[in-house]
Amino acid sequence: MIGSTPSKRAPRRRAGALLALVAAVSVAVSGCAGASLLPDPTPTVEPRPVPGEQGNAVGLAAAPLRGTLVEPGSLTRPSLAAKIDNHVEARPHIALNATDIVFEELVEGGITRYVAVWHSQLPDEIGPVRSIRPMDPDIVSPFGGIIAYSGGQDVFVGMMMAAPVVNIVFDYDDTGLYYRADERPGPHDVILRSAEAVNRHLDLPAPAPQFAYGSATPLAAESYAATPTSTINLRFSDERWPSWGWNAEGSVWMRSQEGAPDLEASGAQVQSTNVVTLRVGIDWSYGEVPKTVMVGSGEAWLSVGGVTAHGTWSKDSATSPIVLTADDGSPLRLAPGNTWVELIPDYGIIEFLP
Repeated sequence: MIGSTPSKRAPRRRAGALLALVAAVSVAVSGCAGASLLPDPTPTVEPRPVPGEQGNAVGLAAAPLRGTLVEPGSLTRPSLAAKIDNHVEARPHIALNATDIVFEELVEGGITRYVAVWHSQLPDEIGPVRSIRPMDPDIVSPFGGIIAYSGGQDVFVGMMMAAPVVNIVFDYDDTGLYYRADERPGPHDVILRSAEAVNRHLDLPAPAPQFAYGSATPLAAESYAATPTSTINLRFSDERWPSWGWNAEGSVWMRSQEGAPDLEASGAQVQSTNVVTLRVGIDWSYGEVPKTVMVGSGEAWLSVGGVTAHGTWSKDSATSPIVLTADDGSPLRLAPGNTWVELIPDYGIIEFLP
């Protein structure tokens, strides 16, 4: 078993539980929604698997957020990031398996939310959409493009409005981009018409690549010292403990939450080609609202192809992408496909089982 013990104890105010935050967050927003409607969205492009190293197929280009091969010029649209609710009443989620990259982060009360990013595929709808938190500008700034969220505290909204992204805010949208789903309980019922949202901003550029990609088995070299992994157990708090199980037949990781399969609205279990686990610090400057420290460095693990390699992560600024480096100093390259980034607090639990 490979494990990672907490690097420090949680503050005394969270004693008796790994994290039991109880403060409510006031919601007040400022901002505006998108521009006028343009023609129909760019058609969805189904990325092709990369047969070898990135960019080795003549006449094809690498999808910037997946590393899979697509026709040149087929992914010129901007990326769409959205703040996705992960309360139990917000499940099942809509179109998580169509994402390129998802970040799971700790929020108040010990639960988690997602910053999900779509680009290679563009579903008609996504959700449920919820409010932002203080780390979100540092997460989404490297992508550019669009960020969608329902609102947030004034200070957090101001931080996001200052980021180099187009803000689409539910509380200020009067153009029909959002609606409340009757079959879902409020406030976990806000749905974004995602294809239409992107279609209104086709003047924005496509995102830059965020990770380095290799072959379908990028950790095969002995220098990575990758270890066989069948299960990834993670614990953000006593309230949230997701896990990933390796599915050799499908060559993907299958996600569970609190011991049960994590099923999206389509009925399919949430899955990912790559699972990137980062050990992160938590900044408590905003009272009971935790801010994941995204600018800095720390331990990292890349799980792909049924194995896991250890390394480090670094991020130089809010607009810089995350850089993954193996213990031998070489780049940690992902396999072409979608990626989940698990942002585990420095007092959380990370465990890899053979």
